[in-house]
Order: sequence, then C-alpha cells, then structure tokens
Amino acid sequence: MSNETPGLLDKERIIAGPGYNRWLVPPAALAIHLCIGMAYGFSVFWLPLSKALGIKEAIKCGPEVGFWAQLFTTSCDWQISTLGWMYTLFFVLLGTSAATWGGWLERAGPRKAGVVSALCWCGGMLFSALGVYLHQFWMMVLGSGVIGGIGLGLGYISPVSTLIKWFPDRRGMATGMAIMGFGGGAMIGSPLANDLMKYFATPTDVGVMQTFVVMALVYFVFMMAGAFGYRVPETGWKPEGWTPPPAQVDNAMITQRHVHVTKVWGIPQFWLIWMVLCMNVSAGIGVIGMASPMLQEVFGGSLIGLTAKFGELDKDQLKAIATVAAGFTALLSLFNIGGRFFWASLSDVLGRKVTYVVFFVLGGLMYFSVPGSSNAGNIVLFVGAFCVILSMYGGGFATVPAYLADIFGTQMVGAIHGRLLTAWATAGVLGPVVVNYMREYQLSLGIPREQVYNQTMYILVGMLAVGLICNLLVRPLDDKWFMSEEELAEEKRLAHERAAASVVSRVEGAGEDAVNPAVVVIAWLAVGLPLAWGVYRTLQSVAKFFA
Repeated sequence: MSNETPGLLDKERIIAGPGYNRWLVPPAALAIHLCIGMAYGFSVFWLPLSKALGIKEAIKCGPEVGFWAQLFTTSCDWQISTLGWMYTLFFVLLGTSAATWGGWLERAGPRKAGVVSALCWCGGMLFSALGVYLHQFWMMVLGSGVIGGIGLGLGYISPVSTLIKWFPDRRGMATGMAIMGFGGGAMIGSPLANDLMKYFATPTDVGVMQTFVVMALVYFVFMMAGAFGYRVPETGWKPEGWTPPPAQVDNAMITQRHVHVTKVWGIPQFWLIWMVLCMNVSAGIGVIGMASPMLQEVFGGSLIGLTAKFGELDKDQLKAIATVAAGFTALLSLFNIGGRFFWASLSDVLGRKVTYVVFFVLGGLMYFSVPGSSNAGNIVLFVGAFCVILSMYGGGFATVPAYLADIFGTQMVGAIHGRLLTAWATAGVLGPVVVNYMREYQLSLGIPREQVYNQTMYILVGMLAVGLICNLLVRPLDDKWFMSEEELAEEKRLAHERAAASVVSRVEGAGEDAVNPAVVVIAWLAVGLPLAWGVYRTLQSVAKFFA
C-alpha cells in the first residue's frame, strides 16, 4: 500500500469523515447533470446554424455537396438534417463511453471522473465554437459530438455508484434526483441559449459561436463545483438507525453481494434489463422527436379553433399552430423531468420490477389509446396519454440504476450502469428510425396526415410488450456470478477504499466532517434556483398551449 499523500483528485482524498451530511452529494450530482443535460436541448442551435452564412436565408448547397462534403464546405450552409446527426452522436457516445470507462470510474472515484467530464463537455463546446467561426462542421462533430459525448457519458454515470452508497435506504429517490437533473438540463439551457443568441446576433452573425463560448465557461464553473463537491462514504457506512433488509423471500430481488463488471456481458439478467431499458427508451425517444409535428398533423386547425385540416392551413395559421405545439413539447418536458423523481422514488416502495411492469402495462394502454383519441378529435385524452408516457420514459432512466444495484450489488454498479447505457445508444437510433420511417411510409401510401401515426403507435405497443416479457423474466442471480470474499477485497483495494477516513493522514476528508446546515442550503439553492428559472420559462411556453 502506498504511503504517498493522495492527490487532489484521488478517491482517498474524498472519503467523508464522521458527521458528514449526505444531503450535500445530490446537489453536486445535479450541478453536473444540469449542465450535460443540455444535450437534449442542442436542437435550439439547428435553425440559426442552418443560416450561419446567409443570416436571413440559408445559402443552399448544390446537389453535388453531399453529407461528407458538408463537413468541410465553407461556401454554403449546413442542412438541419445534417446538423441533427450531432444529436445521434451524443447518445451513441454517451452509451459507448459510459460502457468503456465505467470500470475506470469506479476505481478513480467520482471527483476525477467529474473533472474529466467537465473538461470534455466544456472543451468540446469551445472547439465547436471555433468550428462555427471557421464554418467547419467536422470541428463541431469532433468537439461537441465526440469529445463532448465522452464527457456526457462520464458525467452521466459519475454520481450513480456514490449516491447509491450514500442512500442505501432510498436508492431510487437518490438516483432519481440526479437523473432528474439530466432531464432538466435542456429546460435551463434551451431558453438560456435562445436569450444569448438574441443578445449576440448582429446583421452579419447569428450569435451561436459567442453563445457556445459563454455557455461552456458557465458550465465549466458549475461542473467543477459539482466534481469537487463529491464525497464517498467510508466502507461499510450506513445511515443512522437503518439496517439492511434481511434476505427473505419478499426481498429476494435485493442482494447484499456484488458482481464484477467484467462478468455482466455473460449474465442473462443483464441482457434482460438491457432489453427492458432499450424498449422503454425506444418507445419514448421516438415520440419526443416527433411530438410537435404529430400534434400539428393530427389536430390541424382545431388547435386554433378552426375546422381545417393541416394541409388546408395558410402560412400564418401554420405559425399559430406551431406555437401551440411548442407549448405541448414544453409540457412533455415537465412530465419527463417530474417522472424521473416521482417514479424512481415510488420504486423504493413498489420495488423496481413492479415499477417496470407499471411502465409497460400502463404505457402500452396509453399508446393503444392514441389512435382512438386522435380519431375522435379528443385533444385532452391525446395530450394526457403522452404526458403519462413521457413521465414513464424519464422514470425508466431514473429507476434502472437502483434496479441494477438490487440485482448486481453496489460495489461496481456505476460501471455496470455504464455498460447498460449501450441500450440507450441503441434506442437513440432505433426509436426515431421506427417513428420517422413509418410516418414517411404511411404518407407514401397516400394515408391522410392525421392518420399516419396510428400504425406507429401499435408498433410501439409491441415494443413495450417485449419489454414487459423481459422484465417478468428477471430473477435473482445464481451464486456463481458473485465475487468471492477475496475477489471483493481485491476490488476494494483497487478502488482505493479505506475502512475509515482517518486512515488517510491529515488531508481533506479525514477525521470529523460535520457540515454547517447553511452550506447544505446554499448548495441546494445553487442548483435549485437555475432549475426553478428553467421550469418558469417552460411554464411560459406551456401557457401558450392552454391559451
């Protein structure tokens, strides 16, 4: 064992001593998740970037300028469909980077991972800003898409293992709080980006480059504060007055043992939960991308009190229903975020398996009801169904880390969660492809616009049915998959765990660690106020829908 003093970012340095307040850890996680969650809101940049050269009107590329040529062209504007690939890259890189470096994260600790995440996410945005300035799309792809995507993956899983260890009594609620922040990132980032672009826009500049720079610097401050706010509990720590539940039949789904991350690819239960997440996310993510056009095409003029169908509306009427649809999208984002905390917290009471049964059964009924409510012109039932669906989409993300901790143990749950996120990367491609291509196919058959989504809804019901079957097949693990006492001890040594903080000579984290309650309040205000502002701005959009 090395006697060297741990470095500022080392895991030994952040072991909390007696008296540390665990409620300081969730705001640290939120500080990072609220920043990287802007990945969801990057589409606010697409329209201005599609006119980066032409400013008022896009300078269209000729037919000879394909996708690859657009990566390097400086003579014409990028198409929105080309820019949209950044969105796909985010979620593919999130899944693959979380899977690749999850094991490293468990050993390096959340602070080091948080700092690397901040450098990648914010550094990627700065490199993208240079790409906008030089009009080089390949720089944006490399900056935000690849480097930023790696930061996204590391930042996303950085708090999971730590929160589960701090809140063994409320695993779902703890991870729900952090992952709620990822959903809320766009709620803050999108209106902030819009305000900044308006401020920086000039007759010769759309203001995206300057917006990237400002947001990267603001995010860097928040993410570094979050990374340095992470602390890990002493080995064997548990909340005062709490005892682990006994391994009885009613509690058989929660193990007290631990699985090594290197084994999970070969465990059937891992692949069942992988399918559970993939099906839940595919169904939801496909709808998120098409929510606005879906509402407009299904209800047409009735959104503004007219009897005309979508194809019969003039330019001004189309603008009016687009405003209403933007309010609908904002409403869905509120349910996406609220669902993350609500369902994950409820899973602490119901159990994870039962919670996913609710997602698939209730979600299936909601999707099945959509064609009926749209044919009947019942906008209340239509909107209500999608609000419930989006709450369970968010809830699926927030509940799955606790599900993994129950089945595979807590020692390497962050790394296992990282590997599971490849399901998200898959769903990020599968969901939009199913929804978008089915819509195009239905239109090509001459089916009216208001009916083109009916078949899609039934396909999504089928996907949820697959998810339900996989979830019902999840069983407790066989003894052969768990680490032996010797293997666990070795893993704890590699993860730089200490029996107590005082083992580390007088460095930060050693000895008494009591925290002034005012510090906890300030930490929560630092993340709570921006989130409240984001909710307020979102409610302003929602008001247009109800108007």
